[in-house]
Amino acid sequence: MANKNQALRATWSTRIPPPATSTQTVTFGRRTMSGRNISYSRDDLGSELGGGDHSKEFLSYHINIPPTPDNQPMDSAASANPDPSISARVEEQYVSNSLFTGGFNSVTRAQLMNKVIDSESSHPQMAGAKGSSCAVPGCGSKVMSDERGNDILPCECGYKICRDCFVEDLKANGTCRGCKEPYKAKDMDEVIAKEKPQLSLQFSLAGMSKMERRLSLMKSRNYARSLTRSQTGEFDQNRLLFETKATYGYGNAIWPRENDGDGGSGQPAELVCKPWRPLTRELKIPAAILSPYRLLIFIRMAILGLFLAWRIRHKNEDAIWLWGMSVVCEIWFAFSWLLDQLPKLCPVNRTTDLLVLKEKFESPSPSNPSGKSDLPGIDVFVSTADPEKEPPLVTANTILSILAADYPVEKLACYVSDDGGALLTFEAMAEAASFANLWVPFCRKHDIEPRNPESYFGMKRDPYKNKIRSDFVKDRRRLKREYEEFKVRINGLPDSIRRRSDAFHAREEIKAMKRQREAALDEPIEPVKIPKATWMADGTHWPGTWINSAAEHSRGDHAGIIQVMLKPPSDEPLLGSNDETKSFDLNEVDIRLPLLVYVSREKRPGYDHNKKAGAMNALVRASAVMSNGPFILNLDCDHYVYNSLALREGMCFMMDRGGDRICYVQFPQRFEGIDPSDRYANNNTVFFDVNMRALDGLQGPVYVGTGCLFRRIALYGFDPPQASRHSSCFPGKRKKASTAAEETRALRMADDDDDEMMNLSSFPKKFGNSNFLIDSIPVAEFQGRPLADHPAVKNGRPPGALVIPRDLLDASTVAEAISVISCWYEDKTEWGHRVGWIYGSVTEDVVTGYRMHNRGWRSVYCVTKRDAFRGTAPINLTDRLHQVLRWATGSVEIFFSRNNALLASPKLNHLQRIAYLNVGIYPFTSFFLIVYCFLPALSLFSGQFIVQTLNVTFLTYLLVITITLCLLAVLEVKWSGIELEEWWRNEQFWLIGGTSAHLAAVLQGLLKVIAGIEISFTLTSKSAGDEEDDDFADLYIVKWTSLMIPPITIMMVNLIGIAVGVSRTIYSTVPQWSKLIGGVFFSLWVLTHLYPFAKGLMGRRGKTPTIVFVWSGLIAITISLLWVAINPPGSSSQIGGSFTFP
Repeated sequence: MANKNQALRATWSTRIPPPATSTQTVTFGRRTMSGRNISYSRDDLGSELGGGDHSKEFLSYHINIPPTPDNQPMDSAASANPDPSISARVEEQYVSNSLFTGGFNSVTRAQLMNKVIDSESSHPQMAGAKGSSCAVPGCGSKVMSDERGNDILPCECGYKICRDCFVEDLKANGTCRGCKEPYKAKDMDEVIAKEKPQLSLQFSLAGMSKMERRLSLMKSRNYARSLTRSQTGEFDQNRLLFETKATYGYGNAIWPRENDGDGGSGQPAELVCKPWRPLTRELKIPAAILSPYRLLIFIRMAILGLFLAWRIRHKNEDAIWLWGMSVVCEIWFAFSWLLDQLPKLCPVNRTTDLLVLKEKFESPSPSNPSGKSDLPGIDVFVSTADPEKEPPLVTANTILSILAADYPVEKLACYVSDDGGALLTFEAMAEAASFANLWVPFCRKHDIEPRNPESYFGMKRDPYKNKIRSDFVKDRRRLKREYEEFKVRINGLPDSIRRRSDAFHAREEIKAMKRQREAALDEPIEPVKIPKATWMADGTHWPGTWINSAAEHSRGDHAGIIQVMLKPPSDEPLLGSNDETKSFDLNEVDIRLPLLVYVSREKRPGYDHNKKAGAMNALVRASAVMSNGPFILNLDCDHYVYNSLALREGMCFMMDRGGDRICYVQFPQRFEGIDPSDRYANNNTVFFDVNMRALDGLQGPVYVGTGCLFRRIALYGFDPPQASRHSSCFPGKRKKASTAAEETRALRMADDDDDEMMNLSSFPKKFGNSNFLIDSIPVAEFQGRPLADHPAVKNGRPPGALVIPRDLLDASTVAEAISVISCWYEDKTEWGHRVGWIYGSVTEDVVTGYRMHNRGWRSVYCVTKRDAFRGTAPINLTDRLHQVLRWATGSVEIFFSRNNALLASPKLNHLQRIAYLNVGIYPFTSFFLIVYCFLPALSLFSGQFIVQTLNVTFLTYLLVITITLCLLAVLEVKWSGIELEEWWRNEQFWLIGGTSAHLAAVLQGLLKVIAGIEISFTLTSKSAGDEEDDDFADLYIVKWTSLMIPPITIMMVNLIGIAVGVSRTIYSTVPQWSKLIGGVFFSLWVLTHLYPFAKGLMGRRGKTPTIVFVWSGLIAITISLLWVAINPPGSSSQIGGSFTFP
């Protein structure tokens, strides 16, 4: 019996009992909307993992949909469906309108969401989209609808009826409940035709179950021969793949017929004769720039060696302590410079050819007559954690830019990870999905750039440039008005949620008091206390974090949540129409939207959730179950798609010849909202345009946490094909891969010296006990292969293999996704250790990229003509120092862990190893830098210098070292394209960060290693908008932090030292002008580098903060006292009377 209290919701329940000690038979049971009970076991799913010793490790699931007023069961006779495709599509619509929740040792529920947000949703893909209800009394379900969301009425009388009731009528008497007339045969055919998905293939898959279409073990000997020997002449180690009679992989790959091809090669004749056209090209740096650059590096290395040898031989006997400290610091600086400079010997530039990409993957060909996109799928991850520090409006704009990206709609999926489980983020994403109904078609119609509405409407350049359509002005004006209303709704969500929750809470209190009065009669009534919950728009409790935290509803204690905001689009383009009511013409514009999923992983007390890395791994597993895109693009919530073609640019590298050995494509980070002078080097142009381009000439750039396109199989911890081949600036001997060994291997996973053959039976111990996830691994590997359109392409896939539409979502799939994001799933697996994002470091991004390079993968740096992505960066001094502190802390953790480059495998390029070694060592330079910054002041105080005398040899060495450094900087500016001012800003902040944040990072890292004290850090605040007239108001805010103490001390000591040195020299009987000049020169060198820091302490222009007056007074008093001590009285010949300097 259905419970009356559940009359407004339909619930799937997945009960997960604890693992049993004996072997279990894993079974599924579920009841569809019509009340059908379906039971099947994993043994029946065509999976290799259905039996065996490891089956006891799997948990048992039971999925049940209880009957509700809108989900009435039917008898067995009426449960037959005239077309399985109709039932699948209706179930997908039902799933996409449901909020799935669950977790460890709990029930997985799917709550039907008739209303996701307070505003109206009209797009047919949108969760909770507006639609007509069934007119059958007691039903209330949504009527059947087509891809545009229009009602499908099976009878001419216009009686509205849902799919279940319609099928029931057909099986009963075949008459319409409205007009009481029999349904006509053509009416039923029209209904079925409208509901049936349009398949572009000439063969039918109706005879196969979903899991059979998804997976079945490859048994075709003829194809195995052509695949493994065709393109390369060598055996393909990735031969353990999956196919069906007509498809390959996840239901979307077609193999060529047996008679097609060119004899034994297995390639069509037209492909063998076709000239090769690469998707990418490597642009060498001109020799006129690169050769002098390399020569200067070696010249400076020799000069530094000679200088250090001279310094060691010529001691300053008068101040041996000063000489010793300076020599030690200079040796370390030379070593640090070598670590930074050597990886820059081989910089490269790369370019892509998007026309060739379109010709190969989206043009009609013999293997793809329809010209449908043959590009692989991409799953985009957006991570957010706190809506107060990461405003929902910023995240919503990022989502909109992703949904509007120029990539095949059916191949794109967006997953939003809300690690805070906040209803505010949930409803903001729903509002963004609703606004995308207008924004995305507008961008496609008028070719808008950038496709972030906040940036587009706020740009200062002429928006009408190069626009030729006559209705652009009208459309833009309307969209701008709609976006302003959208912003108001987003900004008003906190108050709206609070008011709604207060109203529902008051209603619940009244009901509770009423029930208490009825039960108590004449007895005294105590005040009713009900937990103040957070309520959703449909009048139910939010399963995530409540505004007023409660048990199982706090930031660290809530259920896992998955909501399909936008269900998967149809395979065929869906053209819009002329909306006369809203004056928006969308004729000939595809109005489909990519898949959008909201995910909040389960959190429970006592579990280590591993911050951002854990959230990203949860998204990897959930996306593998739901869409399984072979490539993953991860973006921070404040980094949006600035170039709509960026995804295609990255795919050029992945799909090019040799692209199967690329683990990720890293895009440079570009920022908006930086002050024009870039006072604190927030743009990091030296790192992104110099260091990263240089690493691209080795084994590839490091992973920097955002704007990175990953190969999913590389994240899973597998080795690349032919891992022994890696790019090198100075090629040496290479080990030959063992062909015989490769023939016996499937997907291989190895780390360091642990080279282990992998097979499906060992996957559960590494990836967990989800069959859906494990079955998707080889499928993702195959779909991510380059196109084998030429014999020169190795490890490729056949053309036209990815043109079949993906499978529709069903309840069991989303329930499995809930299971893999539970807090217990990673226990006793390799997740976070060898699989996915790596745990154990604040900078999990660098470690994750290092592990891939250490396995032999290589990466690519993609610098597009138009910036691919743009984001925000903190321009406030305090926020910038804390950001640098976080990076440096992660580097120290890397140095003291097994991820130290000194312990790397032989697969890592030698110069790449030096670059990773520098990543872990650079914070330790802070000790020597601080000492060296105090040396000029100590020299002025003591009257001594680091050398005995300023002779010609010392000055010559100093001059040559300085000139070579400046020349190297000029050449770096030439081949990287940065400005000389940007290079100088980077040098200034190197000293500012080295004397503040880097020192604190080293101390914190040592505390963690020695004392086991864990490190905590806060998220960098993102600006929500222009709250003041000044766009750079944050730049002038002075927020005190202990990190400012060392730089302030250095400035004060050097200023006082200059005053003392000048006074001593003036009043000295025998002035030592050479030592004074040397000390003052180096003190001014230190103060010049710290100038941006001192300027930041001054705050807003014309508004000097009080702290500056306090410090100025202290400095003035100190200098005055020293002046009195230095001024010699007339009765004494000693400087300063009885005062003696050290």
